[in-house]
Amino acid sequence: MPYFNPVWLMHINTPMHRRVLRIALPMVAAAISAPLPGIVDTALLGHLEDVRYLSAVAAGTTALGLLIWTFSFLRMGTTSVTAQALGAQDDPRNRLVLAQSLMLAIAIGLLLVVLQTPALELILAAIAPPPESAALALSYCSIRILGAPATLGTFCLIGWLIGNQKARLTLALMLITNVTNIVLDLIFILGLDLHSDGAAWASLIAEYWGFALGLWLAFGLQARLAGSLQPSQLRQLHRYRSLFTVNGHLLIRTACLVFAFAFFTASGARQGAEVLAANAILMELFFLLAFALDGFAHAAEALTGHAVGARDSETFYAVCRTTCLWGIAIAGAVTALYLVFSVPVIGLFTDIPEVVATAARFFPWLAIIPLVAVGGFMFDGIFLGAGRTRPMLYIMLVAVFLIFIPVWYATRTLGNHGLWLAFVIFMASRTLMMGAAFAWISRRGWTRDSAEA
Repeated sequence: MPYFNPVWLMHINTPMHRRVLRIALPMVAAAISAPLPGIVDTALLGHLEDVRYLSAVAAGTTALGLLIWTFSFLRMGTTSVTAQALGAQDDPRNRLVLAQSLMLAIAIGLLLVVLQTPALELILAAIAPPPESAALALSYCSIRILGAPATLGTFCLIGWLIGNQKARLTLALMLITNVTNIVLDLIFILGLDLHSDGAAWASLIAEYWGFALGLWLAFGLQARLAGSLQPSQLRQLHRYRSLFTVNGHLLIRTACLVFAFAFFTASGARQGAEVLAANAILMELFFLLAFALDGFAHAAEALTGHAVGARDSETFYAVCRTTCLWGIAIAGAVTALYLVFSVPVIGLFTDIPEVVATAARFFPWLAIIPLVAVGGFMFDGIFLGAGRTRPMLYIMLVAVFLIFIPVWYATRTLGNHGLWLAFVIFMASRTLMMGAAFAWISRRGWTRDSAEA
């Protein structure tokens, strides 16, 4: 396919659907399970009499996002390079990628633990949670940050499993970790009455348990690969080139995205505890959508990366077409569900009357997002698998700093409605710009020099 033609979206390739679903369905289940601990935290704390615990976790989660989720590029970069190594049938490279990624992840995690106090205080000051929630938020973060090495290491393990198309093992790892977190939530929050600190301890223990399980799974799979890892390879800087190129772009791109979410939370926090709590509930529902779409984006990453590694242009476009079709179908279904069941859904999270009323007032904005954001999610998977991370970086910079923030400041008089309007436009702009970039790269060819693009 020498150039982009929208007609290809209508072509059905049944074998490719089966191939995509073999990866996507377990990843959708795994992805949906990912926000469940956060949803349980929100639901348990939201039903306490005092809203400050829910606000504290909302602010604390955002602060940790700036420190931890900024480095989620470790998962994405590992997936991209691993998938291409698998497509090229390069077992030594496949094995080396994981070792390199884990070394980098653990080093960054330990550094975050060492620098936690000034970093957390600075970020929480910028978020500016209500005074009654600030101390609780800092305590929550101080516990959770101890799990940074395990969390970042697990990012790499999940990325490596996805890149090797081991979706069922990824599902098992994430389900066991998240179920552990939920069980510990019930014990620490309800049983031991530890409130927001209990949510933090539950997450910390679950993170290390998940990391240990992931290492065991990965080592078992590596035993089946040809060759062996030579320790000297880990000291040869030229072997890190492709990983560092991809991760460098993704680091800045992810930092911009995390900043956008932190900016959103901080802007809502300055409008009061009820708005902060209501936005936290709506964002949990947004992340539920995001993780569901990510299941198909992960399939796109693994399969487009494999196609690029094998220099198979026909398969590459078949993957793009199939994952986009499924993404659109999921987005439409989620929008319909949100419109019909908005009130019952809010009630699952909280019974505090002020928060319920506030969340209901802004719920229509949430219902719009799946339709305008789906393209961005699907293109993320395609670009990432193909190693085209530079356009991802540039588009995110434009969307955050030239669209989202200016639109918010132009609509501040609308209050939280203006904030959600800016967020919707931000998501829509990513879809449009990435669609244009996809068409442009299609004219040049996706399977040539992808790592440097």
